[in-house]
Amino acid sequence: MLSERDREIVRVLQEGVPLVSRPYQAMATQLQMSEEELLAAMADFLDRGIVRRLGVMVRHQDLGYVANAMIVWEVPEDRVDEVGEIMAGFQEVTHCYRRPAYPPNWPYNLFTMVHGRKREDCQEIAFRLSTAGGIENYRLIFSLDELKKSGMKYFLED
Repeated sequence: MLSERDREIVRVLQEGVPLVSRPYQAMATQLQMSEEELLAAMADFLDRGIVRRLGVMVRHQDLGYVANAMIVWEVPEDRVDEVGEIMAGFQEVTHCYRRPAYPPNWPYNLFTMVHGRKREDCQEIAFRLSTAGGIENYRLIFSLDELKKSGMKYFLED
């Protein structure tokens, strides 16, 4: 399904986006092709369904955002979609998921991830989310350590 050239392109893409003004041009140079050729190959991957999406991970700790909190919410089932849309609309929310609740010990069915420069930032964001969604029962679960953050590796170097 993939040519060796396609595999070379995937190998470069999976290494991450270089922090330069023209990242695709830099990757194309590494592949000894033009930026236009690389972008066309990427579009072809999307069209053929080989790649479904391209994502970028920001290492928020490197930007000074060292407080990370998963906020778990107890939302009435008939409001989960509505409240999820409201909360997902906040720029501070990087992830928003609906999950099954397991009452009585775990009544939380909506999860949001937020990041701040300090714990109080996350608490303030949680309060604003609570107010906007009209949800009062929630908990903040703060990260202690980041154990792993890496993108998928489909093809390793030979």
